[in-house]
Amino acid sequence: MTQPLSGGCQCGQLRYEIRGTPGGLTVCHCADCQKQSGSAFGLSLDVDPDDFHQVSGTARTFEWLCDSGRTKVCVFCPDCGSRIYHKGEWGISLKAGTLDDTSTLEPGHHVWTKRRQPWVAIPDGVSQCEDDG
Repeated sequence: MTQPLSGGCQCGQLRYEIRGTPGGLTVCHCADCQKQSGSAFGLSLDVDPDDFHQVSGTARTFEWLCDSGRTKVCVFCPDCGSRIYHKGEWGISLKAGTLDDTSTLEPGHHVWTKRRQPWVAIPDGVSQCEDDG
């Protein structure tokens, strides 16, 4: 991945840069990620909070109680509604589809696989967990 990474919301009002090397990319099959993404799963890229820099726009937030029992802060664009990231005691989990270039992303872990849609195949050798473990 070329540094810094950049991205933003669908309407372009909210823009950010990641000025550091992100952690792993997780595919989450929980009911919340399915509903939030409007798809079968969500893609979350681990980012150190010190590496995330909002460069334009004003985000809004709300808190949500996760299936795991933890509370997360959901950060989104108030103009178009695009979810940008979630924040919790674990750090920032960036919604990877908001990156300008997603071509180099490769999931390394699948979570909440007990809620995986039956037609979603997980490649051999990729770690997985039935819950948020």
